[in-house]
Amino acid sequence: MVVEDQDLETTGSIHVDKGESRFLTVMCGPIRWIKMLSKELHWSFVFGVVSLYGINQGLGGSMGRVATEYYMKDVQKVQPSESQALTAITKIPWIIKPLWGILTDVLPIFGYHRRPYFILAGVLGVVSMLFISLHSNLHLYFALMWMTLSSAAMAIADVTIDACTAYNSIKQSALASDMQSLCSLSSSIGALVGYFMSGILVHLVGSKGVFGLLTLPFALVSVVGIVFSESHVPGFSYKQVNQRFTDAGRAMWRTMKCSDVWRPCLYMYISLALSLNIHEGLFYWFTDSKDGPLFAQETVGFILSIGSVGSILGATLYQLVLKDHPFRGLCLWTQLLFALSGMLDLIVVLRLNLKLGLPDYLFIVVDEVVSQMIGRLKWMPLLVLTSKLCPHGIEGTFFALLMSIDNAGLMTSSWLGGVLLHVLKVTRTEFGNLWLAVLVRNVMRLLPLFVLFLVPKGDQNTFKLPSEIMGEDSEEGDEKEETRNLEMASLVHSVDRR
Repeated sequence: MVVEDQDLETTGSIHVDKGESRFLTVMCGPIRWIKMLSKELHWSFVFGVVSLYGINQGLGGSMGRVATEYYMKDVQKVQPSESQALTAITKIPWIIKPLWGILTDVLPIFGYHRRPYFILAGVLGVVSMLFISLHSNLHLYFALMWMTLSSAAMAIADVTIDACTAYNSIKQSALASDMQSLCSLSSSIGALVGYFMSGILVHLVGSKGVFGLLTLPFALVSVVGIVFSESHVPGFSYKQVNQRFTDAGRAMWRTMKCSDVWRPCLYMYISLALSLNIHEGLFYWFTDSKDGPLFAQETVGFILSIGSVGSILGATLYQLVLKDHPFRGLCLWTQLLFALSGMLDLIVVLRLNLKLGLPDYLFIVVDEVVSQMIGRLKWMPLLVLTSKLCPHGIEGTFFALLMSIDNAGLMTSSWLGGVLLHVLKVTRTEFGNLWLAVLVRNVMRLLPLFVLFLVPKGDQNTFKLPSEIMGEDSEEGDEKEETRNLEMASLVHSVDRR
């Protein structure tokens, strides 16, 4: 994909006709915004973002989440703490995202750095989903293996599109927030549709049938690889691969030693790891406990879909109001709100909502909307910060490293949550201490505030790493030439400039 440097004050703005009604401006605004991004960043990039974030991760990920929960509970019949720990294992491919990032940055296939990896990821995902859906009486650990492989397929596709997003965020920093908003809105809208369909589909075709349907979003990933616009790099010497891997490691280590990089990375890990995930305990209580709501499959999917509206509201609120605020202030208030929103779970588990005359369905819908909205507001500035921490030449590799740190935090959160459920003896039939697990989780969410000093105070639009870390010490002409000739600057070019 060739992206030429342009004056964003003239070409990165959205044109509005004078005299146009406010209603028409609001209705046409999203279309004009998409057209502007397609013009500035190339339509195939926008198509890739919508397909991967919206359809594969948003729609497919949400359907897969609900299907996995019912598959573990009803087919494999595991305990909540076991389900919490086992499903966390499927996230391991996301922990090793730097490996996928290095591959996409330094190892082209048939002269392309991105397209083949999209295609391979789609094929791997299709095969994995077919095995789970078609195999009867599949052993738990074999099912876990295929789930992990499908997660690897999604991670490979994710790191490839992340590389493009990171590169474009650096080269056209004025559009960094717009790109993250496009990613988040695509993911949220896809999740809204996916969750709405998931409960109905699980009821109609079962969890294994839903896994079969998930072959379609993975097939679309391969389509992205076919149509993606990328410059061909001829004459690549595969003998240099080992050296390039070594150079990638050195470049990442050199960047990670910068305090402007490792400090926010440490905060992101702590913030995610200490926000204990006890979702499986709540899910079993929602669906199986006699003292709980006893929601049906369709109801669970519908509640989650309505909750996705909160995620869309959060992304929209960030885009319209919060994208110009300093990082540290946003992290402070969103973390506080994140802790307070967890008290809604405590109210419903203690059944206080019924004493207040609020039915379970209504209260849990509001709980889900609020939680998703605040969670999205908490995540958005961290995504923007992550995209701005990537040095030139290894965007895919380093963005993958930063996101793997975040995913390590999420996996730690799931494992610690599983340990908490096990210690408090929350099982498939016993939920007496679930309220205590919720309370401990909410208190733990406040602890990241003590390390908030690790987050930079800078503005989201002006924050940049030192030029020696970003690799901007090359001659201006060489850099522009490289930008014209390559969609992503390869690692070897970055090292040569230094």
